[in-house]
Amino acid sequence: RPPKGLLLRAENIGEFEFFSLHARIRNYTTEFESCRLEAVSLEFGDYHPLKPITVTESKTKKMSRKGSTSSTSSSSSSSVMDPLSSVLDGTDPLSLFAATADPVTAAANMDSTRKKRDKEDHLAVGSDFEPWSSKRGEILARYTTTEKLSIVSKVTTPGSAVSEKVRTRLEELDDLEEGSQKELLNLTQQDYINRIEELNQSLKDAWSSDQKVKALKIVIQCSKLLSDTTVIQFYPSKFVLITDILDTFGKLVYERILSMCVDSRVSLPDNFTPESINDTAKETCLNWFFKIASIRELIPRFYVEAAILKCNKFLSKTGISECLPRLTSMIRGIGDPLVAVCARAYLCRGLLTEMMERCKKLGNNALLLNSVMSAFRAEFIAARSMDFIAMIKECDESGFPKHLLFRSLGLNLALADPPESDRLQILNEAWKVITKLKNPQDYINCAEVWVEYTCRHFTKREVNTVLADVIKHMTPDRAFEEAYPQLQSIIQKVITYFHDFSILFSVEKFLPFLDMFQKECVRVEVCKCIMEAFIKHQQESTKDPVILNALLHVCKTMHDSVNALTLEDEKRMLAALINGFIKMVSFGRDFEQQLSFYVEARSMFCNLEPVLVQLIHACVAFCFITIPSLSSIFARLNLYLHSGQVALANQCLSQADAFFKAAVSLVPEVPKMINIDGKMRPSETFLLEFLCNFFSTLLIVPDHPEQGVLFLVRGLLNVIQDYTWEENCDDKIRIYTNVLHLLSAMTQETYIYHVDKVDSNDTLYGGDSKFLAEINKVCETVITQILDHLKTLGKDEALKRQSQLALYFFNTILAHGDLRNNKLNQLSVNLWNLAQKHGFADTKTMVKTLEYIKKRSKQPEMSHFAELALRLPLQSRT
Repeated sequence: RPPKGLLLRAENIGEFEFFSLHARIRNYTTEFESCRLEAVSLEFGDYHPLKPITVTESKTKKMSRKGSTSSTSSSSSSSVMDPLSSVLDGTDPLSLFAATADPVTAAANMDSTRKKRDKEDHLAVGSDFEPWSSKRGEILARYTTTEKLSIVSKVTTPGSAVSEKVRTRLEELDDLEEGSQKELLNLTQQDYINRIEELNQSLKDAWSSDQKVKALKIVIQCSKLLSDTTVIQFYPSKFVLITDILDTFGKLVYERILSMCVDSRVSLPDNFTPESINDTAKETCLNWFFKIASIRELIPRFYVEAAILKCNKFLSKTGISECLPRLTSMIRGIGDPLVAVCARAYLCRGLLTEMMERCKKLGNNALLLNSVMSAFRAEFIAARSMDFIAMIKECDESGFPKHLLFRSLGLNLALADPPESDRLQILNEAWKVITKLKNPQDYINCAEVWVEYTCRHFTKREVNTVLADVIKHMTPDRAFEEAYPQLQSIIQKVITYFHDFSILFSVEKFLPFLDMFQKECVRVEVCKCIMEAFIKHQQESTKDPVILNALLHVCKTMHDSVNALTLEDEKRMLAALINGFIKMVSFGRDFEQQLSFYVEARSMFCNLEPVLVQLIHACVAFCFITIPSLSSIFARLNLYLHSGQVALANQCLSQADAFFKAAVSLVPEVPKMINIDGKMRPSETFLLEFLCNFFSTLLIVPDHPEQGVLFLVRGLLNVIQDYTWEENCDDKIRIYTNVLHLLSAMTQETYIYHVDKVDSNDTLYGGDSKFLAEINKVCETVITQILDHLKTLGKDEALKRQSQLALYFFNTILAHGDLRNNKLNQLSVNLWNLAQKHGFADTKTMVKTLEYIKKRSKQPEMSHFAELALRLPLQSRT
């Protein structure tokens, strides 16, 4: 050893002596126990986490606005309920659930409430009614505007409530003279919506306060807004908002009259007749219709009467059917076509049966029939599929092609199921028409829709028949070249419904159908769809030869599409899909078959490096042959490391040594810059990560009997020493610091982890003094390198790096060194001072470190940390 010099000091970093780490003895079991969270048993007793929170008040004094104090006192036992508990009828749903003694009873009560609400909604609107709420959001999102809007609203003057009691009801309806209303201009769309919502709430408030005429006036006022089409692109949204108010009004009137019919003992049945309605209720109902008939303007008179149309049930069995023609005729008086068509929409929703009857009476009105199938809910159309097919048959081909009608019907049947007894007949009737189409484009547009219906309700036999028919129609004159989008859609629908790929590939015409995709880019997209579905839905590994042969063909198609112009993202996607397939193939204990599959896959997919990496992971036989052929150096490094770990786990020590040596010899070839996602980036961060993983593995690798102590560690350190590191970079020293972690772990009597059935150096050497001496020599060399580098950082531009590294090295000594050793203790103090010397220290980190040292000093056998804490001053930053 060279002669001793001065200790490393913050004041003089030019001279130092050799230091050994003097690793502290570790008891890993005790350390693990100390790091565990404290377990606390939870006994519920009277406490339940879902019970309402109570807050106990005590006597306090609070300042008034003028500064005087006022005493607020309450009993210590008084409690204030959690504000969230008053959200729904005084109790939030979770507390309600917790308060119920019997969970079954609670569930039954909730289900009963839901069924009652559903029944009431069904009673109010009928089974064929499609509420606007189902389309409300879509319409509001679609029909928007940035133009300014206006709205006319009534001004309520003081004393109006009194005048409403005195004036006649007819006079009140006419009370819209000057001064009683105002026009709000330049409203944004959101302001307009907010104002409509306010009117809706005003309607409810007026009704609840028994101001029925005021409520009617609000509805009339809102209905008038539907005559304004100034901002035409916003009109559909305005129509939805206003009809919400009309629906509210109609429901309130209906429930009002219904409540007058309910006796205290007996309620009306769902299918009540006018004969069971008392005179008072009928008189009230007639009164509402008379009021509405007195409205002078056409549009509000039409909409308000349509809103309470259902109230005709209280007056006559045929009241609704009698009123509909009259209301329909009233629409003819609306001049604006947009206003008129929306009025018809409001009147006709729910009325599918009546529309079908109208179609039958008109005869051959294919355009109207198509509009009906496009407008009404799929459930309504599907339930009447055979009726629609009969009507389609009666249509004249010259007016509107039948195949378009069948396409519209098929679109509905793809969303909703027809009666089970009709399903096969529906398919036969539709396909009779479809298969006779001569124009390939007309045929495929219609067939594409009905393929989904076939897949949804039938077996592979019917699907095979449909695919065969498509091939028959689209193959002549290469008609498929003009129909790739529709053919792709068919494939997508088939794989959506057939998740069992053994069944899918047993469909005789499936692979011939794929052969129609002869444009490479389209063919690859189809193959990607198939592989994505396989990876998503295949739950268990497979060795089915039908699946393997088909998917190898699909994967080969994707692989062969890769060329010099293929983007890296596309390569990664294709490789991920192929890898997903490879992972799902398993022949169990039949290793010959498994190896044969891997060999075939390696030859088929040689142009996609991630696939080769996957195969190397799968088959150890490829490691020495295939790893050197990879272009990515970090892929090679990691594969050598992983292969060595696998060999070690299987007690193949010589193979493990060979892999680790190959990794060590490859480190000098790491370039300064590497390509990451198409961008050139410095490689040192990735190299640092790899080396740290490598060190963790080397802890448990036993020394080779012929190579000497720490052969692999010394070899790796030599490579790190000779590697050309970037200037102004401290990664080399950070690596050396991590080496000290490894060497500290190697001095322990028992290592922190092991590989089963592999004797590591702790077993081989058993704490032999010569072995420990060799470790200390390596420690001295490494520490020398670290201190020498700290010395070179004494220049102004590197002082911050010096501070950071000094603190990093200090923490390493603190974690792994035995600070009862005087020299090591002094070294740690010097490093602490050096970290603060030039004002670049991370004060927060140093404060936390010092707190940690003080906390450790209270543990058994750690009293020397208390003395160390006194020697570590904290300097304030200037």
